[in-house]
Amino acid sequence: MFFLEVNPLVLPDIGLVVWSTLAFSIVLFVLSKFAWKPIMKSIREREDSIDESLAMAEKVKSEMAQLKNENEVLLAKAREERAQLLKEARETKDKIINEAKEQAKVEANKIITDAQLAITQQKMAAITEVKNQVGNLVIEVSEKVLRRELANKGDQEAYINNLAKEIKLN
Repeated sequence: MFFLEVNPLVLPDIGLVVWSTLAFSIVLFVLSKFAWKPIMKSIREREDSIDESLAMAEKVKSEMAQLKNENEVLLAKAREERAQLLKEARETKDKIINEAKEQAKVEANKIITDAQLAITQQKMAAITEVKNQVGNLVIEVSEKVLRRELANKGDQEAYINNLAKEIKLN
């Protein structure tokens, strides 16, 4: 037969089991009486704190998402307003340029008309002056010619008849 030697830690003595059970029971009783409630209370408080923190984090996350959406909406509105302002500025610029061009055309036409009128007036004045000078020259030449021609009576009558014929022809 084969005898096995039993290790005392594997199969403890009955006294050791009783004392260990008694010590465990006392520790369990003391812990349950004095420490279990505060430990459980602190664990519950910790769980509640964690739950509140998670809820707060979710709330902050949703608020941040909402703020982000509001910011995107505001940015979109700002972009739209900027585009509208740029469009209005371009339209105003084009309008001002077109008005300036039209005004320049009107003024240029007025200047041209005034210049043409001034040219016509100066031309008429020059023509009148030339006519007056030609008339004066004709009178002077005629006077000189008549003085020489009128010295003879026969030539005078022939000259008058000639002039009379020319006047009738014109």
